[in-house]
Amino acid sequence: MTRLRLWTTANRWFAGVLALGVVLRILAMLGFQHALWFPDTYTYVVTAMRPSPDLVRPAGYSFFLLLLRPFHSFGLVVFVQHALGVAMGVLVYAVARRLRAPRWAATLAAAPVLLDAYQIELEHLLVSDTLFAFLVLSAVCLGISRRPRWRTACAIGLLVAAATLTRSVGLPLIIVIGAWLLLRPADLDAGEAGEDRRRGARGRAVRAGVMAAAALIPIFVYGGWFYATHQRVGLVGANGVFLYARTMSFADCSVMRPPPDLARLCDPRPPSLRPPSQEYIWAADSPLVRRPGITFSSANDSLAGGFALLAIRSQPLEYVGSVLSELTRTFAWDRPVYPDAEIYAYYEFPERPPPPPGRYPARVGAEAAKVYEEGEIGTRIVEPFAGVLRAYQDVVHLPGIGLLAVLLIPPGAVLVRLVRRARRSGTLRDAIPGFPPHSWKRAVWTLPWAVALVLLVTPAAVAEFDYRYVLPALPLATLAAVICVRPEEERPEDTQADA
Repeated sequence: MTRLRLWTTANRWFAGVLALGVVLRILAMLGFQHALWFPDTYTYVVTAMRPSPDLVRPAGYSFFLLLLRPFHSFGLVVFVQHALGVAMGVLVYAVARRLRAPRWAATLAAAPVLLDAYQIELEHLLVSDTLFAFLVLSAVCLGISRRPRWRTACAIGLLVAAATLTRSVGLPLIIVIGAWLLLRPADLDAGEAGEDRRRGARGRAVRAGVMAAAALIPIFVYGGWFYATHQRVGLVGANGVFLYARTMSFADCSVMRPPPDLARLCDPRPPSLRPPSQEYIWAADSPLVRRPGITFSSANDSLAGGFALLAIRSQPLEYVGSVLSELTRTFAWDRPVYPDAEIYAYYEFPERPPPPPGRYPARVGAEAAKVYEEGEIGTRIVEPFAGVLRAYQDVVHLPGIGLLAVLLIPPGAVLVRLVRRARRSGTLRDAIPGFPPHSWKRAVWTLPWAVALVLLVTPAAVAEFDYRYVLPALPLATLAAVICVRPEEERPEDTQADA
């Protein structure tokens, strides 16, 4: 108890933010009993109740639900997700302090994930994003540890595999984190000069190889299960469909000149008059949905993928422009309704319980959820707790332009240091070879920053922008920013009380 009191006194600003974050999550548990539901939730529940790889989403989150199934409580699932949210805030603060960021800066870095109203609402939704964000952040924090050994590399690989099997957007992170482990020295404090170059290169290769193997083996095992079930290669059977939907924001068949089989997927309307990309997957009047069989059948997915690749090859600049257009939605000052009012409403704390699902697969999922819960499901809204959170959500959240500012801090800080060094040395050429001082220790920010960027760009490139896809990148971006701007050295008294 004495140690806790000493720690709280020494870290009083973070302790206050942490306490407020916990209180807000308690209000969510009291005000929206026992969970908030999303259209994807029902698929996850069906997979948990009847374990089988889904065609649209990997089954990692369903395994998470399966682990908690003996308790028969979606309220417990949400409680665990809130605990993961709090843990992410603690992790950001602890890593920032370990890397000698000032307490005030580390507290600012942890504040968004602890206090952002949309983060808290996302944790209360029965969707995969909170689990995914925690797994990725944990992997990155291990990746920037001072002296990662092969066991650490193995743990990183397993975390990345779990993240990928929770959301397939995690797959590129194997390359990003693997490259980081291949380049960084064994000891960030000693740097390259502190180790034999040949032995250091061999050790880096071993760590990167162990990480890759630990990530790829579970992924290949899951892929084998998927193939045995669906006779298709991959983790999901919807990549072609989603890429087709992405390209329909610009695809012009008069430019593409597709063969007759692909021409059936054309939309004669000009791109400016077309609906959001997701409508080409779910809307009844979509050229793809109108085809025989289910939308995600092997034939339809292959056809859609062929159309999408032809569109990208025929109109590469339009594709790049479309991706950038989707990406800019991430950094808007306000929060415009997108992709439609129905989906947008799921990210707001509701005033009244949402209606029961209408689509047949969701109705099947609802019945499976009743078996999981061993009772009725739904959301019971309890005032005044719910009203407090609705009012809070109107005010306290990081706008997209704020996230952009956070992402610009690390490259901006590097540029400032480079200019200062150039002024001292006289020329830019003399400044670059020795820049930055203690280079690997200073370059630690690049891993969380690069991972955050991948998490933001990948959905815009292969699917479409969605507000919930932004939040997993937020703690990584704030961690990168605080690491980059930390001082070279810290006064001894500033670290005495940290445990």
